[in-house]
Amino acid sequence: MGLLKVGYDVHITRAQHWTESESNPITLDEWLAYIAGDAEMRLDNFAEAAVGGDTLRYDNDGLAVWAAFSGHGLDGNMAWFDYRHGAVVVKNPNEEILGKMIRIAAALHANVIGDEGEFY
Repeated sequence: MGLLKVGYDVHITRAQHWTESESNPITLDEWLAYIAGDAEMRLDNFAEAAVGGDTLRYDNDGLAVWAAFSGHGLDGNMAWFDYRHGAVVVKNPNEEILGKMIRIAAALHANVIGDEGEFY
């Protein structure tokens, strides 16, 4: 029996390794100010997904969606940017989303780092 891989996270962080994001955090206030100034971003603070006959809901202050993503809304696809532990995290970003992450990181004077420590 193999392990279920639930996804690969990429982090916008000021740390040299994403596991140290809380030591040099992007604050929630900074993240909220960024979202307020970027017309492509929308602050939702929650996400919902239909799984089988159930609706799963995830609530988190600072959870935003990139509404200008070309795949936005297609087959329920959304580009969620999840603020947590001093960083902004995106699960399984494609090249388009990585590009947006790099632009956000530049505005926040931060790095874009994958789960395995690679810099983008």
